[in-house]
Amino acid sequence: MPWGLNRFQETKTDLHFITFSCYQRKPYLNTPQARSLCEESIEKTRQKYGFVIPGYVIMPEHVHLLVSEPPANPLATAIKAIKVSISKQSTQNPFWTPRYYDFNVYSERKRIEKLRYIHRNPVKRGLAAKPEDWPWSSFIHYATGEAGTVEIESHWTARRRERTTAQLLLANETAGAPGSRS
Repeated sequence: MPWGLNRFQETKTDLHFITFSCYQRKPYLNTPQARSLCEESIEKTRQKYGFVIPGYVIMPEHVHLLVSEPPANPLATAIKAIKVSISKQSTQNPFWTPRYYDFNVYSERKRIEKLRYIHRNPVKRGLAAKPEDWPWSSFIHYATGEAGTVEIESHWTARRRERTTAQLLLANETAGAPGSRS
């Protein structure tokens, strides 16, 4: 790690605001297909490493993620997996800058600040008139509860899990009730 760069990971409680950029800030993610491929890689990596994603945005030349730490691996390993997955599917070489920016999100106030920054980034850059006009972010999920390619950890997701758990419990109780067929 370069001199003077300190990462505060393995806190097990903080979220992390991560930014990683395309090589020389080139717009390698400037097509809908490239951004969708990036979303798919992020989701596959989220599933493999078991971290949660409260927010994200994919811009033409960089990505912002608001993520938890994976339970069994360093966060750097998961970020590397995302970057490698996308790089392997691209003809650009190199695709990414070698490092990434990591800011520990240590409070609810900071979490909201970073989510707002993420969701407003396409508008600020002139890529969309409103946050909901940029489909490669978590904004639509927060506004509507709609599930997208990347599973977002939010109150919507928690409610869906609660309903699914309740339905499973009810189904198990019904299946085990006297007089029911098994």
